Parts: sequence; structure tokens; C-alpha cells
Amino acid sequence: MKFNVKNNVDWVGKIDWELEEFHGSDYSVTKGSSQNAYLIREEKTVLIDTVWTPHDEEFIENLKKEIDLNEIDYIIANHGEVDHSGSLPALMKLIPDTPIYCTANAVKSLTGQFHHPEWNFNVVKTGDTLDIGNGKQLVFVEMRMLHWPDSMATYLTGDNILFSNDAFGQHIAVSGMFNDTANQADLWEQAMKYYANILNPFSPLVLKKIEEIVGFNLPIDIIAPSHGVIWRDNPLQIVEAYAKWADAYQEDQVTIFYDTMWESTTKMAHRIADEVTKLSPGTTVKVFNIASSDRNDLMTEVFKSKAIAVGSPTVTSSILTTVAGWLHFLTELKFVNKKAAVFGSYGWSGEGNKVLREKLEEAKFEVVEPEIRVQWRPEDKDLSEARSIAEALLR
Repeated sequence: MKFNVKNNVDWVGKIDWELEEFHGSDYSVTKGSSQNAYLIREEKTVLIDTVWTPHDEEFIENLKKEIDLNEIDYIIANHGEVDHSGSLPALMKLIPDTPIYCTANAVKSLTGQFHHPEWNFNVVKTGDTLDIGNGKQLVFVEMRMLHWPDSMATYLTGDNILFSNDAFGQHIAVSGMFNDTANQADLWEQAMKYYANILNPFSPLVLKKIEEIVGFNLPIDIIAPSHGVIWRDNPLQIVEAYAKWADAYQEDQVTIFYDTMWESTTKMAHRIADEVTKLSPGTTVKVFNIASSDRNDLMTEVFKSKAIAVGSPTVTSSILTTVAGWLHFLTELKFVNKKAAVFGSYGWSGEGNKVLREKLEEAKFEVVEPEIRVQWRPEDKDLSEARSIAEALLR
């Protein structure tokens, strides 16, 4: 299968309708995905990226239907991660001398993963160009830590296409491959989830890179990322969204996250939610049980929230492992400018709230002073601090 992107540029990747997880089991995929590779046919023929190893035979067979593989003049490896490069070993067996253009870090990544130092690597850096004929050039832009040190983007002059790699992508399968053919609610939901769970830790770099790309004054008619839709209808809308998301993003939302053993902490969570709603009816309030919810979706809710509350009972002088693991992930994502509160029940020693507070402070949340800490099962009189928590989170 192929899709024409523009003029002599075709999409030759893989729509993965059945994909359910990514990065091992670290990222949940609920709407399918795609691994996007692109074929440019000017005076020179260029392949930009490949697809994941499980699909390498299918990818190469489809590519053979489009072109004699020996006519490929250059391969561009925008990123060494295996969802982009996994088919390279099978392809290079067939065309072993083909030049591969990538960053210096990508050479380390590709040789480290595939153990072929003899491949014809050509190292590029920001501003380097490659003439492909008919008056067109490829311009390379390093995208370090968006989201790996080896990442780069490639810009095609004349057609004004930015092959943006992992930036501006999403995990979503769309039969038409373009943003204007996708369900818009699904598209933007997945775009935000992708940003919140993968790119948010690098938000300062995202802002700098957007400024750098804009500073090149390059016209951009199409943004072609490595996953999900190709942005052809107002492509800069996703750049504008990234600029907003990278700038300490929050909505008027307060979200309560918890896990429980015997429902005492559940009762606290719902009382806090009720008090926030009473005090600020226009604020979006959501409640999630950490153990029974998708953790990537939960992090998207944190991303949208201006404040959160986190609850756990005390277990062996600490907190539930479901909550502890979730808080570790929360720390990794480096959210900024958000408040938090803690709550929990206990039967004997009662250290849970202290642990929650320490973990949230480690994650750089401003943890408010009011909390609910109740021995055994709470009665209504024990939940009076829920209002103080709500006031502090909304203040």
C-alpha cells in the first residue's frame, strides 16, 4: 500500500491496526498506529526511514513493487529506534552499499543495535544539505532529545515537506493517512496523549526547537511525522499546539487519583471531588482508580490538570505498589506548575501520607498543606478537611 503525499513523494510505511502497546508495554495503544516511511523520486531516489522489524518482509516486498531497490540512491535514518529502523538490516542485505544519512548519535544507535559498522554511514548536522536533483534539496535539522539524542528531521525544499520524525506524531491508524481524513476528536486526543507521555519531559527543548525551525523561515506545506497522520490541512496547527503544550500546559481541571484496599480511600477521593465541584462548578473534576485505569491515559489527565490529589492507604509503612509505581512514572514526565494534595487511611502506623507528600515533592508538584489522614474507616466528620484541600487546590 502507498499514499501519494505530494508530487514525487509517497508514503510507503505500515498501518498497524492491531497494535496494542509500544515501547515494550510502556505505552498503551488503543486506536492503532502507523510506522511511516517515505519515498522521494527526483533525479535521485531517497528512502526516508523504514518500519518495525516484524513487518520488514512486507515492507520490502511492497517497496519492490514501487521501485527497483538498486535505484535507491540514499537512505535517510531520522532516528535509530527500531520502530523506524527495524527493516534496515533486511534492506541492507539487498543493497549493502547504499549511503545512509543520519546524525553522529544515530550511527552509535544503529551500530549498537544491528552490529553493522560497515554500513555506508554519512554523518550530518543541522543545516547540512543533500542535493537530490530537479532543483530540490534535503535540509537536515538535529532534534536532539525529541525524544532520543540521535533524532533529526529532514526538510524537502520545493515541495516544502518537513519529515519531522517523532515530533508532531500520534499513535493512531487512519485509512486515509492525512489529518483531514481522521476523526478529529480521536486525532487530538491521541496527539495530546503522545505529547504528555513521550515528549513532555523535553518541553524546554521543544520550545527551543520550534523557535529554531521557525527561524529558518522555511515554508511548510506538509508535516510528515513517523507515526499517525500526515498534516496537510493547516499543518502548522500541530506546531502551534506543541508550543502551547510545551509552555507549562494546564486546563481548568482538578483530578483525583487513588488506589484502595477496603474502600476507605475511595470515600475520601469522592468527597474531595464533590468539594471541588461545590466550590468551582465550572472546573472539570475527574476521579480515577490508579489500579483499574490505563496509566498513559492517567498521565494525559495529569497533563491537562492544574491540580491533582493522590491517595493511598498505608501499607507496610509505605503506600500501595500501584500508587508507588505510578508516582515513579509521574516523576519521569517532569510536569511543572501544578499543585497536589494527599490523602489516605491507615490502621496502625499511618506513614502513607508522608510518603505521598515526599514523592509528589520529588516530582516537583507544589504540595498543599491540608490533607485527609484517617485511622480505620472514615465517617463524615473525618472528611471535613476535604473542603480545605479543595480550597487549597483551587486557590
